[in-house]
Amino acid sequence: MTKAPFRTARLAGLLAAIAAAAPAAAQTSGALPGGANSLQETFEDWTVACVQQSAGKRCAVSQQQADQQSRQRVLAIELTASSADKVAGTLILPFGLALDSGVQLQVDDAPAGPALRFRTCLPGGCLVSLSFDAAQAAALRKGAALKVNAVADGGKDAVFTISLKGYPAAFDRMTALAK
Repeated sequence: MTKAPFRTARLAGLLAAIAAAAPAAAQTSGALPGGANSLQETFEDWTVACVQQSAGKRCAVSQQQADQQSRQRVLAIELTASSADKVAGTLILPFGLALDSGVQLQVDDAPAGPALRFRTCLPGGCLVSLSFDAAQAAALRKGAALKVNAVADGGKDAVFTISLKGYPAAFDRMTALAK
C-alpha cells in the first residue's frame, strides 16, 4: 500500500463528510494565514488541512492509504484536538470487515485497546469514531505505527498499519493553525 496524494477538493470533501462527528474544539473563528480559504501542508506521512467555513475554520491532520494497483482508498484517518491533551477523530475502513467485531487500536507493540464499534458505513467506507485520552495521545506522539486490528468478513485477521512518521509535527502545526 502507498499513501494517495491529497487533493484540496478531495480533502475538503473528507472534512465535510465527517464534520458532524468532529468536536467543537476543532472549529475556531480566526482567519487562516494570508486570508486563504484553505491550507494544506505535508509533514512526512501526515497532512495538515484547514478550511475556512462560515462558522470559522476547521483544521485536522489526516492520512490516506490506497491500494497500489487499483488506487482505491484502503483507509483514511482524520484527527483533531478535542481538548488541551485529548485527540478525537474518525477512521474510515474498507468494506468486507466483520462489523460486529469492531476494531482494536495498538501503538507499536503495546497491548491493543478495547474494541471500538463501527458507527456506520457510507459509500466511501465504514466509519469508526476515535477518542484518545492524554496517555493515548502521548503514545501516538512517541510511536512509529498505529495498528488497526480488524477481522475480515470471512474470519481472517485484517491488520492495517498507519505510519506515525511526521505525526507530532503535523499535530503541532494543526494546533497552531486552529487558534
